[in-house]
Amino acid sequence: MSRHNQENRPKLIHKPYKRLAPVVIYLSILTVSCASQGQAPVNVGDGQLAPCPDRPNCVSSEAGPGRFQVEALAFDDAPEAAWIRLKQVIQEIGGEIQKDTQGYMWAIFKTRLFRFVDDVEFRMDATHRLIHVRSASRVGYLDFGVNRRRVEALRRKFAPQPHSQDGA
Repeated sequence: MSRHNQENRPKLIHKPYKRLAPVVIYLSILTVSCASQGQAPVNVGDGQLAPCPDRPNCVSSEAGPGRFQVEALAFDDAPEAAWIRLKQVIQEIGGEIQKDTQGYMWAIFKTRLFRFVDDVEFRMDATHRLIHVRSASRVGYLDFGVNRRRVEALRRKFAPQPHSQDGA
């Protein structure tokens, strides 16, 4: 094979594309991320949070048994105190409260790398001493369990912490 033919091999042609591919992928994800900044959640309708769409990137305590279902946040203290504690927990774990009205709260969480927006909604049920929760990704199909893990992190932080009895 001549030297000229060796220089024109396809692998040499593809090298610049290998360097360009990560840039193209990053820019594509960034574009989708920017597009995910719109559309606020539906809010409470008929006394309940909106149902999850038929995509595995949403969980709700008001969903029936199945893949979307998570437990509501239970509390023993006064509803007002529980609501204040919930606001503190949301902010501690990186949420930004967008709306807080009588018995309804909406917060957003953004993913670290691409800043995708997830909406988390809460509905107070003072009669049953529960705060219902719905967490959903705005874009995409899969969330790789991020919304479920977020709700469980909220639950752990929201739960009353045992007090030390050692007198220290």
